[in-house]
Formats: sequence, C-alpha cells, structure tokens
Amino acid sequence: MPLHVSNYSWQQTSTAVFISVPLRGVSVRDADVFCTENYLKVNCPPFLFEVFLYAPIDDESSKAKIGNNTIVFTLRKKEAAMWETLSLSGVDKEMMQRIREKSILQAQERAKEAMEAKAVARREDQKYTLNVMMKIEEEERKKIEDMKENERIKATKELEAWKECQRKAEELKIIQREEKLYHQEKQMEEERKKLKHKCLTGNSASKNLATKGRNSENIFFEKLKEDSIPAPRSVGSIKISFTPRVFPTALRESQVAEEEEWLHKQAEAQRAMNTDIPELCDLKEEEKNPEWLKDKGNKLFATENYLAAINAYNLAIRLNNKIPLLYLNRAACHLKLKNLHKAIEDSSKALEILTPPVADNANARMKAHIRRGTAFCQLELYVEGLQDYEAALKIDPSNKIVQNDAEKIRNIIQGTEVESK
Repeated sequence: MPLHVSNYSWQQTSTAVFISVPLRGVSVRDADVFCTENYLKVNCPPFLFEVFLYAPIDDESSKAKIGNNTIVFTLRKKEAAMWETLSLSGVDKEMMQRIREKSILQAQERAKEAMEAKAVARREDQKYTLNVMMKIEEEERKKIEDMKENERIKATKELEAWKECQRKAEELKIIQREEKLYHQEKQMEEERKKLKHKCLTGNSASKNLATKGRNSENIFFEKLKEDSIPAPRSVGSIKISFTPRVFPTALRESQVAEEEEWLHKQAEAQRAMNTDIPELCDLKEEEKNPEWLKDKGNKLFATENYLAAINAYNLAIRLNNKIPLLYLNRAACHLKLKNLHKAIEDSSKALEILTPPVADNANARMKAHIRRGTAFCQLELYVEGLQDYEAALKIDPSNKIVQNDAEKIRNIIQGTEVESK
C-alpha cells in the first residue's frame, strides 16, 4: 500500500496556487507527476500525493520543481479568484474515480492532439524541405542546361566560323587552280599559233623565192656570184607530235596538278623538322624521329594507354607539324578520353593538311571525317556529324559501316525534329 502524503502546505494569490509536498529521497527520475485542470497526482514509491482541486487550473502553464526532498508546484488559475480550500470537500470514492477517469481521458486527448500537431508540423517541415530541395535542384538543372546551351552555341559559332574559313580557303584554291590551268592553256595555245605561223611563213618565203628565180634567173645568178650567198633550201614540211596524255580526260578535269602538289607537300613535310626543343637533349637519336614517335604512340594506343600516346604524338608534332597522321591519331586518343573539342580540332587540322584531295590521301581524309563526325554526335551536334559522315561516304560510297552509321544519325535527327514539333 502506498503512503499518502498529508503534511503538505499551500499558499495562493488571486492568479496562482503554490503547493509544497515533502517527499524523502525524491528525484526527477523516480517521480511520476500527472496534472490536469481539476486533478493533481504525484507517485513516488512508496509515497503518493493526490488532490482534487477546488477550481480549474491552466495545466499547460503550470510548473513543478523537484529538489531538496521536496516538490514545489506553481499552478496557474484559469479564473482570478481566491479559493476557500485547496481540494474539493465532500468527494466520495465514486466521484474521485470519475474525476480520475475524466482526467485520464483529457490527458489522452491532449496527448493525441499534441501527437497529431507534431505529425502535421513534421509533414509541413518535410514538405518545406522537399520544396527547397526541388527548388535547389531545379536551379542547378537550369544552370547546367544554360551552361550546355552556351557551350553548344559557342561550339556552333566556332564551327560556323571554321566552315566559313574553310569555304573561303577552298574557293581561293579553286580560283588559283583555275587561273593556273587557264594560263597553261593560254600558253600552249600561243605556242601552237607561233609554230603554225612559222610553218606558213617558211612555205610562203620558199614560193616567193622560186617565182622570183624563174622570172629573173640571170639577175639572181649575178647577185649570187657577187654576194656569194648559198642556194636556198628545198621546200619541205615540219611535223609536230605532242607527248600523249596519261589520263584520257580533259586538262581541266585532270588531277595531275593536284597529285604533283600533294607529292610536293609530302616532300616538304619530310624536311620540316624543328630541332630547337629543350627536351631533345635528353633523347636518343631514334627518339628524335617523328616517325619513331608516331609508331610508339600507335603501340601505346593499342595497349589503351591513351595519355601516354598523346604525349608521344605531342612531341612528334612539335618536331614536325606537317604530318597529318599525327593529328589524326591524336584525335582518336582524344575520342577515347572524351576530349571531344580537341578531337574536332585535331581532325580539322588533319583535313587542312590533307589537301589537295587526291587518291593517295583518300583513306586518311575519310578517317578524319568519321572521327570528327563521331565527336560532333557525342556533343549532340548531329547535323554537323551527319555532314562529316556524308563527306566520308563521298570518298568511299561502298563502305557499309559508314552507311549504317549515317543512317542511324539521320534517324536521330528525324526523331529529334518530331519531338520538337
């Protein structure tokens, strides 16, 4: 049986009640305090303190302080008034039980409301947090999209500028080539006219001399005797034969000039060596050869050591920057490492060197177009990529792999256009 505490003391004001309950050995951990607006209970085994309050209190603003073997309650009255007693008088057991049950129900309802309010507050906090995170993610996504769009616009502008430069350079080369061919044809025509005129002049002079000899034979012989001039040569004809052409095509359609220009460029490329490099002093003789470095880079590429292969190609290019295969192979390494802009730059440089377009460099030009087109497609610039694949197909129309890849790119472009509509 618990020991009911009766030696408590209380005081009051018009707005508050102060109760002091002495409990030996009481602690915060052991004391169980239950308070509602009409009921106050403290259970601290073996002690029990229970009071049925005279009037309602505001239990939410009321406080309890435990210390020095005492519990001090500060209860705030709902209505400002002075109580006649602390507890109700004339309360029987049945009424006490009803008050207890009512207090417990009130406490349960209040706890339920508090839990619901806490759950609502937690949901609101989660909702707010989710909205903030979504807003941050949206801003990040928009930032990334803007960066991608700016990069795409920048790449497109650079590509358009490069294409314009290439177009002007091609036009200038075509004009220069046509002027050169025109001057050659004009020079050949003038030579033909000179030869024809010389033949006609020789025939006319022979005929005039023969006629004059028949009309004034004596005078002519006298003049010959006086001047000792030899007799004129007999009339004849000069036959002219031209060297037959190797290609049965018109001069304007022939690629002889382009082939000669390409061979001249290849010869110059072999002689174009830059030896003013500080790193060369530590290298062996064979390591100073661009061809040796190119083969070394190819072997490193085969072992998937792409960074080392790029270093080999870089040194080879510093030694000789006129070998197109060095740029072409370095573009393949950049493709493997997803350095797409550098792959486009190296492929374009290789195509710039691989001019004029002739049969000897057709395979290299096709590889350069394919690698640049692949880089464009990985940058989602499918229209530019398709242009390079179509240029490769013009060089080798029977290549099935390039045909299939070009068809895939066309399907992607058509699908993208359908979605955008």
